[in-house]
Amino acid sequence: MSDTQVLPTAVNPVARPARRSVWRTAYFGTPGNALVTLICGAVILLVAKLAFGWLFLDAVFDGGADACRQSSGACWPFLADKLRYMLFGFYPFEEQWRPLVALCLFLGACSVSMVPRVWGRGLLLAWALVILPGLYVLMAGGIFGLTAVPTSKWGGLPLSFMLSFVGLAFALPLGIGLALARASHLPAIRVLGVGFIELVRGVPLISILFMAAVMLPLFMPDGVTIDKLLRAQVAIILFAAAYIAEIVRGGLQDVPTGQFEAGRALGLHYWQVMLKIILPQALKKVIPALVSLFIAFFQDTTLVTIIGLLDFLDTVRTALRDPDWQGIAVLEGYVFAAAVYFLFSALMGGYSRFLERHFNTSYR
Repeated sequence: MSDTQVLPTAVNPVARPARRSVWRTAYFGTPGNALVTLICGAVILLVAKLAFGWLFLDAVFDGGADACRQSSGACWPFLADKLRYMLFGFYPFEEQWRPLVALCLFLGACSVSMVPRVWGRGLLLAWALVILPGLYVLMAGGIFGLTAVPTSKWGGLPLSFMLSFVGLAFALPLGIGLALARASHLPAIRVLGVGFIELVRGVPLISILFMAAVMLPLFMPDGVTIDKLLRAQVAIILFAAAYIAEIVRGGLQDVPTGQFEAGRALGLHYWQVMLKIILPQALKKVIPALVSLFIAFFQDTTLVTIIGLLDFLDTVRTALRDPDWQGIAVLEGYVFAAAVYFLFSALMGGYSRFLERHFNTSYR
């Protein structure tokens, strides 16, 4: 045997094309691509020029309604005059520091909760025992010297966050349970899960909100009433849970059956296999779909206006109908609302991509 050892030939890595070359090929690779790129670029520049002129060059920054009548640009005094109403609705004016503090605390708690290193039972207990009760006490009052404010006075951005994020937080475990029920081998549990999911998904959210507001009180005993906000919250939880269940079921079907069989071979019972092996894999696979659903429900909270609650978009619409500004400020409120919805939707989308990288679920 020869002492000389022949090493395998090293394979040269495929050189990646330069980013400039990729950009040139994508947008100007063919005459058709170049023409479309130039047309789209011209349209974008024209729209940007018109938007910049309306927002800044021709806009009115000082004065009142009379000053805005003389200008063709944006009327920023309208936002300055109606900002507190658009954010907090009919909440008592002198107590609006409370929803502002509650909103800041809520966003701060959400920001901390997004960090993976703080995930655990302690975080869940903090939300259940400290954060959510504290936010409710701050908004409702009645104790610690705070003036009591009924939920009928709540509105604006805090109400939108409460209905969407709190509703989805409770809908997620319920949806996971429904997905497991639908995939169960027990006929009774499977039929109940399928029946609930198909029934709820077969009607629009506005119908469920209407039933929660009008039909539910008819089935309650005399003298027993349920808060309108609580009824809307429960309706959103049940509706979102049905959609989450189908998303999670898709993730469960994507997990190989060998994972379940391997867990049972190790002596784990059903719930141990599901909680420790199957569900962690399934939930990682459906992160984009879940975040898309969360964004959609954050925007769909505007439907609660049918039961007399004013969320953020509804307070903006009401502000635009003020006789002092009617016909003067037309787009300013909707532009402000669009910017707020876009900001939080973009943040949720960015966090979704972060989770995909964190769990290494990206296929690119």
